[in-house]
Amino acid sequence: MVLENVFTKESIIIGLESTEKDELFEEMVEAIHSLHPDFDRAEVLSALEEREAQMSTGIMHSVAVPHAFAPSINGTIGAIGISKNGIDYDSLDGSPVHVVFMLLAGNGQTEKHIQILKSLALLIQKNGFVDKLVSCQSQSEAYNLIVQTEEAV
Repeated sequence: MVLENVFTKESIIIGLESTEKDELFEEMVEAIHSLHPDFDRAEVLSALEEREAQMSTGIMHSVAVPHAFAPSINGTIGAIGISKNGIDYDSLDGSPVHVVFMLLAGNGQTEKHIQILKSLALLIQKNGFVDKLVSCQSQSEAYNLIVQTEEAV
């Protein structure tokens, strides 16, 4: 199990308030910072914006996977956000984003970062997974769905 080591039940945000990408980054970084207060928020936001400027991380199936490396991050941490209404994200397919997997890694975490992205890709491609995740009503329900789906992949 790769994902349960990065995303905890407490790091899942049901009902994101953001409607645009910049707001989203701030909302999710704040949520991660509340669980891991030792990193530099400004540094992380800047790293996310730099990565996003290269190419949108709004991939397919109404999913975004913003990710970045930042020296103040210890290890690899993340959060999952779910938006019922959708977020204007400038996605590759032009659709609003409803599920966001934010991944932050410290220096030297490249191999683990790639492994996590691969696990996320397999999860997202699982038929019906994204729709089920969007319909989750609680952190526990979403977390259990992720763990069970990853086990089945």
